[in-house]
Amino acid sequence: MVKRSFDLIASSIGLILIFPILIIVLFLVWLQDFNNPFYVATRVGIDGKPFQMIKIRSMIIGADSSGVDSTKSDDNRITAVGRFIRRFKIDELSQLLNVFVGSMSLVGPRPNVKRETDLYTDQERKLLSM
Repeated sequence: MVKRSFDLIASSIGLILIFPILIIVLFLVWLQDFNNPFYVATRVGIDGKPFQMIKIRSMIIGADSSGVDSTKSDDNRITAVGRFIRRFKIDELSQLLNVFVGSMSLVGPRPNVKRETDLYTDQERKLLSM
């Protein structure tokens, strides 16, 4: 209960503080191709349950159809605006929305895609209990 209260308060404050930056970045991402500036990806959360993680889109539309889950810094699917927002980790700020609604926490393991969590050892699978 204390952790959730902390997450709710901290994410609320964070969202209020970054709102002006977020609006500008979302507009710039939208302006490059007139598509949704958000990227919503299914990740594995607590107890192995899937949830929708929200990020600011830094790649071209359809980049996830390649089946590649990680990218190099020189990946040609990353847009010009995407390079900037990745450099300063701005694309991660939208995850405060996930924290606010309770699907993520500020403290805990980074959520991975199901293909990766399916390969976890029994020891690694314990991460999904947090």
